[in-house]
Amino acid sequence: MHDEVSKEPGRAPHPPAAPVAHRTPSAPSSSRMFAAYLGDIEQLLDAHRPEAALREALDLPRIAVALADPQLRCSRERLKTWCEEWIRPPGAERDAHGLAYEHLARNITERVLQGAEPASVPTRALRRLEDLPARESEAFDMCAALIEAARRWYARSACHDPTVQANLARLAVLR
Repeated sequence: MHDEVSKEPGRAPHPPAAPVAHRTPSAPSSSRMFAAYLGDIEQLLDAHRPEAALREALDLPRIAVALADPQLRCSRERLKTWCEEWIRPPGAERDAHGLAYEHLARNITERVLQGAEPASVPTRALRRLEDLPARESEAFDMCAALIEAARRWYARSACHDPTVQANLARLAVLR
């Protein structure tokens, strides 16, 4: 999961891979558990079950924040920060959808924070890691934004974060 400098005798060291500045869509995660969770949400969307998909997708910020914490805890403040940092795709401020993402990010953040308890371990969310067309459309948009945000977070931050990787390994052992 991490690129390391080669330390074998007789071999020239190779530097870690440089991060890619912009990926569209974000590269899939190298965590099978995380990728499977994202895939399950996409399958729910494909099966026209937007409300079920949204329930799962709204846990993505909790999962991401908890995975980045050594004690698997997440706070309301860290959830809000994660949403502000990752929901809006890079460059959105320069395109016509920028305002739509602002509205979407605000709605997502409000929904995510509704069920958040201060400094708690989102156990339920982590365990799962192991005729209203407008409402369905909004649920689809929220799910898509959360999935892409989670992919960007993992690809650009979490895959290089030793705490996240250690927590994913801990969760995999508990399965």
